[in-house]
Amino acid sequence: MFGIIDWLVLAAYWGLSIFIGLYAARGNRSFKDYMLGGGSMPWIPVGISLIATSVSATTLLGVPADVFDVDMSLIMTNVGSFLSILVVGFLFIPRFRKYGIQSAYELLEKTFSRSVRRVAAVFYAMHLVLRTGILLFAPSIVLASILQIPVWVAILISSFAAILYTWYGGFKAVVWTDVMQFLVFFGGGVFALFALAKGIGGFGELATLAAESKKSNWFNGSLDPSNARTLLSAGIVYAVLEIAIRGCDQQFVQRYLSCKDVKAANRSSILSMVLGLVVSLLFYWLGAALFVYYEVKKVAPLPPISPNSFTVNDVFPYFIVNGLPTGLTGLLVAAIYAAAMSSISSAIHALGNTTEKDILCKASGQESIARTKICIVLWGISGTLAAFIAASQAGSLLKNALFFTGLFTGPLLALFLLSFFAPRLRSFSVLTGVICGMLSLLLFNKIPFILNYVPPLTKFIVFSWPWNPLISCTVSVGMAFFVDFFAKLHNFKKN
Repeated sequence: MFGIIDWLVLAAYWGLSIFIGLYAARGNRSFKDYMLGGGSMPWIPVGISLIATSVSATTLLGVPADVFDVDMSLIMTNVGSFLSILVVGFLFIPRFRKYGIQSAYELLEKTFSRSVRRVAAVFYAMHLVLRTGILLFAPSIVLASILQIPVWVAILISSFAAILYTWYGGFKAVVWTDVMQFLVFFGGGVFALFALAKGIGGFGELATLAAESKKSNWFNGSLDPSNARTLLSAGIVYAVLEIAIRGCDQQFVQRYLSCKDVKAANRSSILSMVLGLVVSLLFYWLGAALFVYYEVKKVAPLPPISPNSFTVNDVFPYFIVNGLPTGLTGLLVAAIYAAAMSSISSAIHALGNTTEKDILCKASGQESIARTKICIVLWGISGTLAAFIAASQAGSLLKNALFFTGLFTGPLLALFLLSFFAPRLRSFSVLTGVICGMLSLLLFNKIPFILNYVPPLTKFIVFSWPWNPLISCTVSVGMAFFVDFFAKLHNFKKN
């Protein structure tokens, strides 16, 4: 159970997070300092911050559960990550640095128009606030169970601390607390894996039994698009989603712009990919170790797995409470909080910048800092409210939110690709193409809240979730050219 020492460990983590965040605020004199750390942040902490932003508490808890239930095949998403690093490094980062922008979507005004910039920013804000609600809610269920507190209290603890140091400390606070939080959740994972391996009989025994149980299987060369656990879907096609996130998400672009030059930004990006692979290996093996520990070696009893009571998502939290010694339990709970707080702090800071620079389109100055701080608090409250709503409508809301956030990644990527390679397209054509791209997903996906809706094209072909960004991006680009062509043809005939 959660003892006094565990509470002390957790309290020390909360205190250290707030202290680092507030201490990092020194030197915030301008809007560039507050938003980009002055544009001269060291690339190593920026790279660590990139992966800390990517790895949420749902990753920390969900990846071991996925391996426990199936196998390690989704580790092939790291192939997509590698491909995305190449594309973003050669295509996106040099352009962001060349234009001297302070937000990702500022580039869209330079190539198209302010309306395109604002639409992209609104799409991004809608996507991110829903995602923030999910990233707060999902781990809070686990934390509430472990700490024996209400879910709403667990949500408030994460959000209040993150809002506080982000509001006060700005970008430097986010980055340096990300570094500390990464060390906490990675260290917690390492300690948990060692504890499991010790109970099993060593890492050699763990590897042998995991292979015999087929939990360490990771490769599937099938070309079936309906299967998300193949090299085609999880590796190659998934790269489109990774490019959209790493190249179009303000959380990532902020970090590229905070480095002193293109070379430093690319180094931070590469470091985040390498660390991402290491984190993936750690938590995928944690899932395999949990299966061997409970189901093969039966080192300790596990409650019967049932959809309505004890699910695979509860296995790792159950081990944290019942399988770890006092102190380490507190460290693992701190690791869950670390991942959750890192996600919300990065999100609300990026949303604050996007609101000020891309939606309000204000010039940088001291007044901008004040407005951005207000926006950060308001977005933090919005994310917290989204988590509260998720807590009251758990199952359906999570699925619905994931559907809506999935609508935006492909079209946002299309906007940037069009700005790079077709900047002469009309803004109307671009925006029409983006709307068509979003609507195209309705041909392959069920619509939330419409229970009887059957996607028309699923009778002929079924696409797994990694394909959605590729489909919507391709349709967005194609329709933008199509609409622009007919607009030019109409003007030609008219003249």
